[in-house]
Amino acid sequence: MDTCRIPENASKCSGNTMECFMVLSTQAQKISIGILCGLFGTMCVFENSLVLYLIFSSPGTRKKPSYLFIGSLALADILASIIFVCSFVNFHVFNDAGFSKEVFLLQLGGVNTSFSASLSSLLLTALDRYISISRPSEYKLLMTRKRAWTALAVLWVTCATIAYLPLLGWNCCMLDSTCSELFPFVDDNYLSGWICSIMVLLGCIVYAYAHVLWRAHQHVAYMEKHQAQAGKQNTRMRMDVMLAKTLVMVLAVLMLCWSPVLVLMIYSIFARLSDHLRKVFAFCSTLCLLNSMVNPIIYALRSKELSSSLRRVFSQFRRQLKAAEESPEAESSHKCSVIET
Repeated sequence: MDTCRIPENASKCSGNTMECFMVLSTQAQKISIGILCGLFGTMCVFENSLVLYLIFSSPGTRKKPSYLFIGSLALADILASIIFVCSFVNFHVFNDAGFSKEVFLLQLGGVNTSFSASLSSLLLTALDRYISISRPSEYKLLMTRKRAWTALAVLWVTCATIAYLPLLGWNCCMLDSTCSELFPFVDDNYLSGWICSIMVLLGCIVYAYAHVLWRAHQHVAYMEKHQAQAGKQNTRMRMDVMLAKTLVMVLAVLMLCWSPVLVLMIYSIFARLSDHLRKVFAFCSTLCLLNSMVNPIIYALRSKELSSSLRRVFSQFRRQLKAAEESPEAESSHKCSVIET
């Protein structure tokens, strides 16, 4: 399998071409990928599902646009984890190449949609935080729930449309063009365009967060000078500053996890990748799952409302568990007293 080479023309759309992309040659590599995907994927689904539950089970959070955007991020991470783990493990670990071009591009489109929606949700959250900090008196008028839902709908439709362009015909088999060395059937020009869109998206996120941090710094200085006037306005500003710092932490983790994948994608466009680099790319791809797994942990640790909701859920669970344990003992005690009587 290591001797398999990927042609630079469209002839790699032939029947056995999928085997050329199965770069894991040893059992140890397959087991490692399987463990990483299983661990990260399971934790990601559990943690993000918990975040969604905390957001939509509390009237105080599900009505706020900020948490609607965070909920969109959690949903995107759940979908990405499920689709990515199932398709990635099935392909690289079990070496299943018995599916058609359309099925593969459908799976790839699902992964791209989810990860693109995750990044786009971060951008909407950054814009939401900037408006909240820079124009607090007009925030409720500018950022309504209706506008938030509309923005999320446009976000998901746009991400899905771009992600499924290869399935709709923009692939190297249909166009008889140069194929990517990293993804079967994917046209190099499409991959270049997708990378450019992701880089623009990341640039917009960084730019928005730079303004958020600048405004947050100004508010911190303001609160230090007007501590005597501490009240509701200062309390809200502290919450905005805390959430802004939380989302910057999310962005930092995002950049660390996605940089290796994007660098190798860009490199593959301008130069041929060795078998070793393609194996590195396979392992680096699991960092995307790690990013989706870390985000909810940051929310739970940094968001005051989510952390308090989490404590409330755990306390309710403990009470129910304690009641379930005490109930049989009480019933047994009651039966004993009846027998003695």
